[in-house]
Amino acid sequence: MNDANALNFSGGPGALPASVLRQLQQAIQALPETGLSVLGMSHRSPWFRAVLDEAEENLRLLLQVPADMRLLFLQGGGSLQFSMLPMNFLRGRSGPADYIVSGYWSAKAPIEAAKEGNVRIVWDGRPEGCHRLPAPDELRLSPDAAYLHYASNETVEGLQFQNIPRQAGVPLFCDMSSDLLSAPVDLSHYDAIYAHAQKNLGPAGVTLVILRDGLMQTATDDLPSLLDYRRHAEARSLYNTPPVFAIYALLLVTRWLKDEIGGLPAMAAINDAKARLLYGCLDATPGLYRGWAEPSARSKMNAAFTLPSPALEAAFLAEAKAAGFHGLEGHRSLGGVRVSLYNAVSVQAVRQLTDWMAGFARRHG
Repeated sequence: MNDANALNFSGGPGALPASVLRQLQQAIQALPETGLSVLGMSHRSPWFRAVLDEAEENLRLLLQVPADMRLLFLQGGGSLQFSMLPMNFLRGRSGPADYIVSGYWSAKAPIEAAKEGNVRIVWDGRPEGCHRLPAPDELRLSPDAAYLHYASNETVEGLQFQNIPRQAGVPLFCDMSSDLLSAPVDLSHYDAIYAHAQKNLGPAGVTLVILRDGLMQTATDDLPSLLDYRRHAEARSLYNTPPVFAIYALLLVTRWLKDEIGGLPAMAAINDAKARLLYGCLDATPGLYRGWAEPSARSKMNAAFTLPSPALEAAFLAEAKAAGFHGLEGHRSLGGVRVSLYNAVSVQAVRQLTDWMAGFARRHG
């Protein structure tokens, strides 16, 4: 297996565990259970039904999913959910949907929702440059909202909510694309969450949606079948041809989390250690490494920072690449540097990076 995968800090698609990559390598040639390549396995086969069932079972165990919530394996990424959720739960409603805009990705969601009904931005971090997250008393929430939507982690700016924003009596929707499965989460607070896979769940191609059953039954009736959550639930995620390879990879990731890591509390402890290493390095040289997020809003999944000049940033990225580190370029909308610490990135990999960063600081500081 290519050792470069161990030093992949890309913001997405992110690194996959080494043991999962080895199993996928074999599965592309021939699955142990069938003798056929996973790329040629029928989605109607008993083998794939078992894959879906085990993936759901493992996710329910890892996340402690309440019995009244459905798990759906869909396509279209998080971007389709920006439209699909308001199509189902805002279209035809009299009340507005409340949206928290905290960064690049959460800003896209209300644009799509506004095509289906009234939208209110209850807090917007863009005028201040998206360096922080709102305090609870800054949110202008309303009890008549169709739902409240936010993103738990902003991958571009490196911001992560530490508290759950909510309004009594209002359904809570959350884009957890970049931090789901990184730590335990209390799903009892939520009515809908979604996560595209290419951060912590697996490769791109599948999107996990977890919906409260009671909410799903209130969906608008005049929807195309492919955009109606109820149709997917009735078909148990086999309404149309699903991404077999991506779902199989997701299954292998859940096995890795369950059997090799020891569950989400253990994964959270590993992620905490990685974040401490990285932010400790940034804080040790604040004149050189200038973190984007305020300390109280720092993400454990993505750390965005700049250097004093474009020339120094270019030198940092070029020298890092020459040293074997991959995926450190900042998002195209922000520039700078971004280090992503998704589950498959090891503590040792982060230690190698921070040691190198300390050396860069000595050479250029």
